[in-house]
Amino acid sequence: MGQVLHDVIRVEREGAVVTLTIDHPPANAVNGDVVNGLAEGLAAAEADETCRAVVITGNGPKFFSAGADIKGFGAGADTVGKATHLTLEIEASRLPVIAAVNGIAFGGGCELTLACDIRIASSAARFGQPEIKLGIIPGWGGTQRLPRLIGSARATELLLTGDPIDAQRALALGLVAEVVEPDDLPAAARRWAELLASRAPLALAATKRAMHAGSTLSIDAALEVERREFVALFASEDAAEGISAFVQKRQPEWKGR
Repeated sequence: MGQVLHDVIRVEREGAVVTLTIDHPPANAVNGDVVNGLAEGLAAAEADETCRAVVITGNGPKFFSAGADIKGFGAGADTVGKATHLTLEIEASRLPVIAAVNGIAFGGGCELTLACDIRIASSAARFGQPEIKLGIIPGWGGTQRLPRLIGSARATELLLTGDPIDAQRALALGLVAEVVEPDDLPAAARRWAELLASRAPLALAATKRAMHAGSTLSIDAALEVERREFVALFASEDAAEGISAFVQKRQPEWKGR
């Protein structure tokens, strides 16, 4: 049995995977309750040592999230700060977070996917940052994460025109890792989640930390971040188990320590 947080986030657990579903009809718009529910769901998964992966998706076939609920969320510094903090929590999580984009992901909905580690999409999905058409700009990381993910030239096009792209172009640009038919999206999300859940948890978390910390540093400083993470991991029980399993030609049994 799952649970519902703030009336807008469904939480379901299957094995080591937690799925957080935005259920805020009609368009799964992001408001304060959605942000708080996602943050609470992520924090609970993070605190559960038996959880190894998180999937974020939207309810229904049409919308992952159409973006910020302008009327119910507003543009004040406090509300924008909470949403931005949520994206940082996703990046900082020890867990791999997969966005299973079932439909439209515009504005804040798109920015939510940008913070996730892996994005997979239904063939019906569309991505966009249309804020410029409203006389504003993305406020939850779109101007920063999108260029880092797909390069400055393509990001500039999308941010300055505000025009959306379909799932196949998102795949071509490297924004998503896989496109599947709509009915196949839940199974694909599960497959990705189970794959990442099978990896060494300490090494996965260290990889995320090194990538995010190094993204704004010089190559020398970034390599030092990587070196420190490598040295710390090499002394772990998981590293010893992984090396032993490789030599013995068996599957490792990760302990997370």
